[in-house]
Amino acid sequence: MLTTGEQALSFSVKSIDHIFPGFKQGELAVLYGHTFWKTLIFRLCVHCQLPKEKGGFNSSVIFVDGGNTFNPYSISAVAREFGLNTKSALERVIVSRAFTAYQLSALVLETLEDALKHYKSKLVLISDIITLFLDQDVPAREAVEIFNKIMFHLADLATKRSIIVAVTCSNGEHSKRLVFLESTLVGRASTTVQVIESRGRLQLAIRNHCFPEPLTIAFSGNESTLEKLVEA
Repeated sequence: MLTTGEQALSFSVKSIDHIFPGFKQGELAVLYGHTFWKTLIFRLCVHCQLPKEKGGFNSSVIFVDGGNTFNPYSISAVAREFGLNTKSALERVIVSRAFTAYQLSALVLETLEDALKHYKSKLVLISDIITLFLDQDVPAREAVEIFNKIMFHLADLATKRSIIVAVTCSNGEHSKRLVFLESTLVGRASTTVQVIESRGRLQLAIRNHCFPEPLTIAFSGNESTLEKLVEA
């Protein structure tokens, strides 16, 4: 649970926030499962920019896009919901795209810390972090070695710089490599959020030190703007 004076960054979704207060600075979080995680990370992108009295960190966001996930229209929609200028909200999300595992590795291991110092961002988002490491052009042993370095570095950055690092993972074709990388990903995380679709309803299964057994939150699709932002 949060300690006195400690602020968390929530999804700003009433049916979720009243049970799960959000991510704390110093955390490495993983969101995976149903693609509704895209909606959740876009909400984090904008919520982080709000002033502290409105639940934000008054901070820019660094978005490392490993799966061609970033959607400026979704950011704009959330910004309008929060009463922010859409152009300013987009400008405060610093996007870098990676098209290979090696590019993603370079962005995280070589440039991310300097970007954090320059922009003073309190939130780093990395989308589809595993997908590029499933490329058969990347030898399995090398993929595992690089991925381990990336995850160790992200966990260290989160703690050292007192920031939130949120990483996403899409469902992929089952393989031995995928299973190993997913176990590494989840093993490094301080909080995991699995999005599950069951009988037409969405659920979040959240696990961290406060919830060693999954905390399950079910919510309907009638939240004012959420379903409009869900992407296929």
